[in-house]
Amino acid sequence: MQSVEVAVRPTGVRWLIFALACGASFLLYLHRYTWNIISPKLQEAPYHLAHTQTEFLFSLFYYTYALLQIPSGMFIDRWGPRWFLTWSIVCWSFALALLAAIFLRQTPVGESSLWIILVPAAISRLLFGAAQAGCYPALTKASKVWFAPQGRTALQGLIASTAGRSGAAMSSIIFATLLIGWLGLTWQTSLICLAAIGLLFAVFFCWGFSDSPENDPRPNDAERLLINGGTMPVTTPENQPKMLPWSNAFRSTTMRWFVCQQFFDAGSDVAFVALIGKYFLQSRGMNLGSTGLLASLPLIGGALGGYVGGLLNERWIAATGNRRWSRSGVGFTGKVIGCVMLLLVTRQESATAAGVMLLLAKFFGDWSQPTVWGTCTDLGGRFSATVFSIINTSGTIGGVVMPLIFGRLLDWFTREVQTGETVTKITSWEPLFYLLAGMYLASGLCWLMVDCTKSLAEEVPNAKP
Repeated sequence: MQSVEVAVRPTGVRWLIFALACGASFLLYLHRYTWNIISPKLQEAPYHLAHTQTEFLFSLFYYTYALLQIPSGMFIDRWGPRWFLTWSIVCWSFALALLAAIFLRQTPVGESSLWIILVPAAISRLLFGAAQAGCYPALTKASKVWFAPQGRTALQGLIASTAGRSGAAMSSIIFATLLIGWLGLTWQTSLICLAAIGLLFAVFFCWGFSDSPENDPRPNDAERLLINGGTMPVTTPENQPKMLPWSNAFRSTTMRWFVCQQFFDAGSDVAFVALIGKYFLQSRGMNLGSTGLLASLPLIGGALGGYVGGLLNERWIAATGNRRWSRSGVGFTGKVIGCVMLLLVTRQESATAAGVMLLLAKFFGDWSQPTVWGTCTDLGGRFSATVFSIINTSGTIGGVVMPLIFGRLLDWFTREVQTGETVTKITSWEPLFYLLAGMYLASGLCWLMVDCTKSLAEEVPNAKP
């Protein structure tokens, strides 16, 4: 590379890319976390689904999400993220509207005819998972090519955690508190409204997003110079491999520990996607309006924690000069403190206090979100989308397995209490929070074994890390 002096003021196209990336991340979680409210609604009349049935429907999302992670990452590394993300947003918005349409039926459903709605509902969940599979690998790739290494992790924290968790936090507020509670819409109509917002955003995203500064005429040389850390980019030689050789990932000890870490991390996170709304509704006896606010607290904590985690990565690396232990240290300490907060949830008498403990658990637990993105770009280099997709696949497997375990655990600790002629089901939620705390601790311990300095891209002949 050759240093170039440019006196022209840099354009700001990268900040439009950043805003659109944050918008896509916000929308992804806004739509995904609607299940917090949908799930308990499916347990009411006329459907009366059990915990195991609702959590099975929820877990279907992760089947296609896991299956298409790695193919999506490889596609993005080869052809870029713009059109891939555009069609992803369109497809998952359509799947959300489809789910709402399936459950518009309000007549009672018997056990023998339940399959009439469960089969198409299962298909919509599979489509939803398939459409969202490549979003974060694509955004990881975009952050790698549009932002300089210095400060990149903090920006990744804003995209992955602050924007994403904000969407998750606003999901319960917009869906339950505003649309259902204040405006009086049915949950099905409210879901269709959220899907329409997604389709409109996809149009705006397609107009403003771009694969890279080299392929976009809008940024000037000064901005390209800034993005590349003071050097003008060099065209990638044709003889360089287009995709990451699988052997590089399979023989890496760091990747194996990273995979285990993400299984525990994302596997525990599905409880916040699928069960926290149900926890406040059923265990704490809150109404929908209050549940929307309380269920948003842990996601607000996650949004703030992701931002703080990104800053900690940057500051610890700058202060110590040790990238490896700065990343591992942020991941470990956040998960251990989050583990303690989850244990304290079970000791709270009031719903508000439990919500605050969940907020703190996610605040510290989500310190690791930008750490994951930063580690993927460290390990993957120009193959960062593929590396992220491998890591996210392991987390998705946790998303497939854990809802079934969570649902079975809740059903196992559910008992029936008869008062006169009324039979009430009461579920003990403490075992669930003990399990989540253990998964947080396991994730933290795995972070100690992840060495982000062992780049997979450096092992590829002629590859640019």
